[in-house]
Amino acid sequence: MIKKAFLSFMLAAIALCGCNASGSKETNKAEKSDATTEATQQASADQAPDFTLNDINGRPLSLSSLKGKYVVLDFWGSWCVWCIRGIPSMKEYYAKYAGKFEILGIDCNDTPEKWKAAVKEYELPWLHVYCDETSTVLADYKIQGFPTKVVVGPDGHIIKTIVGEDPAFYDFLDELFK
Repeated sequence: MIKKAFLSFMLAAIALCGCNASGSKETNKAEKSDATTEATQQASADQAPDFTLNDINGRPLSLSSLKGKYVVLDFWGSWCVWCIRGIPSMKEYYAKYAGKFEILGIDCNDTPEKWKAAVKEYELPWLHVYCDETSTVLADYKIQGFPTKVVVGPDGHIIKTIVGEDPAFYDFLDELFK
């Protein structure tokens, strides 16, 4: 009985982290369709919700200010082991496809001090904003685990969402930008 309770607890903890056994969960918004949903409703459902959060210098930065570019919204935190493990690959791909897309790191569940220290420590060269507890961004994007990467097209529509640190994200970037 105790083993069963422990196993249930561990499975629940893994689910809360947003990770499956491989450490990731992938969804492709472009592949999802519902025969009962009208095209106009689907288009608006795939639209990336706009938001404005303060950047690392305390200035407001909105997603809509990046319209016209591919943008990767990287929901992360300095406390997230998988987020930190993924930084080298993120930096590699940011350099590999320089000028073809922007990364907007959205820090979640950190204090501003820990967030700024992590950006400095890991030398993260892309844009960063801080998501405080009053923001609705996590709910708007239905974030259930970290890291979560949301790829937004130049038209402002969500192309792909990948939860967890998954090589499929980098494969997707290679396909997108080859």
